[in-house]
Amino acid sequence: MRLGEARAAAAHWVSTYARPAPDFLGAYVSGSTVGRPDDAELPVSSDLDVVVVTEGTEAPAKPGKLPHRGALLEITYEPWSLLADPEAVLGAYHLAGGFRRDTVVEDPTGRLRALHAYVAPRFARREHVRRRCLDARHRVESRLAALDPAQPFAARVLAWLFPTGVTAHVPLVAALRNPTIRLRYPAVRDVLTAYGQEALYPELLALLGCAEVSAPLVRHHLDELARTFDATVPAVRTPVLFGGDLTARARPVAVDGGRELIDRGDHREAVFWILATFARCHTVLAVDAPGLHTARLPAFREAVADLTGITRTGDLLARRDEVLRFTPRLWTVAEEIMAANPGVVG
Repeated sequence: MRLGEARAAAAHWVSTYARPAPDFLGAYVSGSTVGRPDDAELPVSSDLDVVVVTEGTEAPAKPGKLPHRGALLEITYEPWSLLADPEAVLGAYHLAGGFRRDTVVEDPTGRLRALHAYVAPRFARREHVRRRCLDARHRVESRLAALDPAQPFAARVLAWLFPTGVTAHVPLVAALRNPTIRLRYPAVRDVLTAYGQEALYPELLALLGCAEVSAPLVRHHLDELARTFDATVPAVRTPVLFGGDLTARARPVAVDGGRELIDRGDHREAVFWILATFARCHTVLAVDAPGLHTARLPAFREAVADLTGITRTGDLLARRDEVLRFTPRLWTVAEEIMAANPGVVG
């Protein structure tokens, strides 16, 4: 469907289901669709990110992916306390992009458009771009430093995988590009190519361990993920933050999106989300279906071993340390992109 149709569906969902709540403050669109025209195509393997803002410091649990009027919406709730300080929003790499343009869906109090009016003209100033790059770098370093070797295997993989993946976000932020989630590696490849920094891209893939993996191998492990995913969906009972990604309606993104990447030649770029979804499935199965968790665990461990080279905790810690040693080089490239980027001002 067209993005304009998806945005209209999002507006209808907000007015119907979010606005009646007593703590509703407003809603806006974020994510990879920001800045794209209404007549652009929204692939079946993508969703539209909608953030519902509520009063106070706590927000309801994230409902995740919801089909509505033909669109797949990714609904997230955010407390106003997270957005109350415009300077803090400007320096937060995962927040500022949502206010670079006017993506407000509803704003009964006027606070969201006031925030947009503050952020938008300052977004591309060098000092704020640099702050956001530092924010992304800090997320890499602080979250890897907090990795606990005593956690269950799936939790350890996630604790390493996600901050390692943020290394792809640092150049994206420097280039004033959206730090997208599932498609971060194709996006950062394009940025690095545009700025003559192609040599960094194989290094980013090597940090994951997938620089040399073959398409048939990745496809095999995607097929195994599909089996685990389809077994997990009916087993989910315990609420988790990412529960909305482990539903039948999320399958076009979680599984079919990986197949789409492999089919177009981006099999290495598919590895990140394959492993993230695999680990999330086992995080849930360990609690809600221990027998199924045990039965499917060899396939997960094999995927991690084949796609990243990690077979034991020592490998994971060594890879963590490798990423931490890499961040100064990553920062040098980010600084060079900021310096070369004509959109960065001041």
